[in-house]
Amino acid sequence: MNYFHLFFLVFLLVFNQSVYSQQSKLSKAVNYLSNFISSEYFSELKCNNSDLALTDTIYIRAVKFTNYDYSEALLSLIFTTVPYKRVPIKLPLINVIVKYPLISASDSIFNKKNDNLPKNLFLDTPNDNFGDKDKLAHFFGSAYISYSSHIFDLGNLIGYFIEVFEDSFKVQSQIDFRDMRANLLGQYFGKYLKEDKNFLPSKIFLFYNLSNIIFTL
Repeated sequence: MNYFHLFFLVFLLVFNQSVYSQQSKLSKAVNYLSNFISSEYFSELKCNNSDLALTDTIYIRAVKFTNYDYSEALLSLIFTTVPYKRVPIKLPLINVIVKYPLISASDSIFNKKNDNLPKNLFLDTPNDNFGDKDKLAHFFGSAYISYSSHIFDLGNLIGYFIEVFEDSFKVQSQIDFRDMRANLLGQYFGKYLKEDKNFLPSKIFLFYNLSNIIFTL
């Protein structure tokens, strides 16, 4: 086990302790946001708004529900937007696969929420029913780490964290560049949010997409 493996295990233990200490509040936020995304009202919003605008709407709801505790809002958005209830993890050294349960809403709400999650975030989003739904959890996860790192900036460790997670815990067979891109944009969002509380997620995605259009012209 190298130093990055050790870093990940320590991070996971610290993160779990933090989540456990506020699990009641977190569960309420995740259930509230999941119910909102699965609602008929949100389904109607989907008919008249872009997915980036819907991402802003979900984010603003989280901020208001947590009484403008931005760190708590970002944490709740990680678990709300992740489209899986359990994550298969292959533990290093002992090579045992365990199903790690995540905080989530009831099955019916969870499934409807997944159907309604914004999926068109990038110019190269896959043209299928799933699209980039899994990228929001990456984005808000990195934003949470970046925004909440008050003592020292953990942003530069995010890339290593993801690399170790993919390699050692076998969530997928290889590192996804598009996942890493969502992580990087989330890192920037967390940094900008420290300076401007009115900053919205869509600005980061729009800037990235526009810069790629300009680059290809």
